[in-house]
Amino acid sequence: MTDLRYPIGKFHFDGPSTKDQRHKLMDDIAAAPANLRAAVKSLSEQQLDTPYRPDGWTVRQVAHHLPDSHLNAYVRFKLALTEEEPMIKPYAEDRWAQLADTQTTPVEVSLQLLDSLHDRWVRLLRSLETEHWKRSFRHPELGLVSLEKNLAIYAWHGRHHVAHIISLRERNGW
Repeated sequence: MTDLRYPIGKFHFDGPSTKDQRHKLMDDIAAAPANLRAAVKSLSEQQLDTPYRPDGWTVRQVAHHLPDSHLNAYVRFKLALTEEEPMIKPYAEDRWAQLADTQTTPVEVSLQLLDSLHDRWVRLLRSLETEHWKRSFRHPELGLVSLEKNLAIYAWHGRHHVAHIISLRERNGW
């Protein structure tokens, strides 16, 4: 049986990446908003409030988590591009998922936010030169993280969470 937590498998990074590989990852990030929108299309409020797995987040929480997480990633990119190995602050994503805005905000608000965020983020990503991908930030738990690796993480992250929703829909015949 497939592990419902990792419908596309766990993240791994084999870096360094080629220019073509980075462009594919940027394409994945560019596609994430449309993929999320398609994954939640026509879901009822009850379906949006269904966990994608036992003890997992609801579809609504996943839909709000993506812009929360990707906003943090966007800021980390900008910090790494403008500072020397900045120390970033992680956030308690499990606690963010419990906040009132995550529970009550229509999913469309986060879909629009993700559209705009990814528009800006992809414009930034596509402007980077080869030397920029070696820039990095310090994560208190992960250590030094290059922008090249962070690109791969967030390309995977969008596909990962969209797959949570799609696999739930398939299992439930939605």
